[in-house]
Amino acid sequence: MSSNFYNPSEVTALYAEIGAAKTKKPVSVLILLGILAGVLIAFGCAATNTAIYGIKDTWTARTVCGLLFPFGLGMVVASGAELFTGNCLISISVLDGKCTWTEMVRNWVIVYLSNFAGALLVAAGCAGFGQLNYSEGQLALFTMRLAAAKCAIPVQNAVVMGFFCNLLVTLGVIMAMSGKDVAGRVLGAFLPVAYFVICGFEHCVANMYYIAAGLIAKSAPAYAELAALNGLSLSNLTVARFLMGNLLPVTLGNILGGLCVGILFWYCYRPRS
Repeated sequence: MSSNFYNPSEVTALYAEIGAAKTKKPVSVLILLGILAGVLIAFGCAATNTAIYGIKDTWTARTVCGLLFPFGLGMVVASGAELFTGNCLISISVLDGKCTWTEMVRNWVIVYLSNFAGALLVAAGCAGFGQLNYSEGQLALFTMRLAAAKCAIPVQNAVVMGFFCNLLVTLGVIMAMSGKDVAGRVLGAFLPVAYFVICGFEHCVANMYYIAAGLIAKSAPAYAELAALNGLSLSNLTVARFLMGNLLPVTLGNILGGLCVGILFWYCYRPRS
């Protein structure tokens, strides 16, 4: 009787081929699928912000986020979109001799920038065209507060929180690949991603939406006035803090976490003879 899932050895061998194929895709395809992934992750961010902006107790808010956000990765997996954090597993393909480090980095750069473009599109749409107007701008206030808090995270914390995040995201990708149908793949990704969201770990593509939406909201006079009236300091919410204080260290942590999972699975399940 055939199994309805792939075991870890089968998944690792399968990803060695899939990861190599990712590095061979035309630039135009990587850009479009990368934008799609950025949009899907950003929709997950927008949905969770909208669901929790009125919730005061942290444990309820984090749990609601943990229940909703994982479906963003589920959509990425089901649609075949290209997500930078998941593509850190291409390290399996490199170690298996299916592609080169240069080809992997090429994929990362194209997909990362495309994810950024997709997330910015959603952030601009939500912050610039009224989606943040819920409860007389309270969603905008929450979005700016969250963005400012992320920009204030110490660099070393951002690296470690990014590391933990992508340990879980890449495990989610592997667990998703173990399923042989769409439901199994989406459910496989669910728990690891729910864990990282509930714990508040840092995901670079998610932050491309969270902080960008806060920055765009800050630039709107009505939202900036609302922040001032509520005593919300936005001094940390700057482009420089976004890029260098949060996105760079979180991305580094995400890369390290993803590489650790890729190397571990290759070493344990696909050792060289």
